[in-house]
Amino acid sequence: MRVAVTGAAGFVGQSLCATLLARGISTRQIVRRKSTAAIDEVAVGGIGPETDWAIALDGVETLIHCAARVHLLSDPAVDPLATYRAVNVAGTRRLAEQAAALG
Repeated sequence: MRVAVTGAAGFVGQSLCATLLARGISTRQIVRRKSTAAIDEVAVGGIGPETDWAIALDGVETLIHCAARVHLLSDPAVDPLATYRAVNVAGTRRLAEQAAALG
């Protein structure tokens, strides 16, 4: 079984991936930018309503979604709420739709 983990470079995602790997579970670590030496890491770029998750989800049986836009102490976005919704709502919806389409 291969488990895909979005947000694999984040606080929760890193811990989850380490736990899965320690238990012998194959993981595909999905990140925004290549950042680690993970054996099976896929960078998807920015997360939003246009994100193409197809390559990242190819060949996985289970998806755990940990990627999110979380609190930023000095948020550079002009409209932080709109940016939050683009990532956490529209990006998650896109992920769910593509995961469902891929079975």
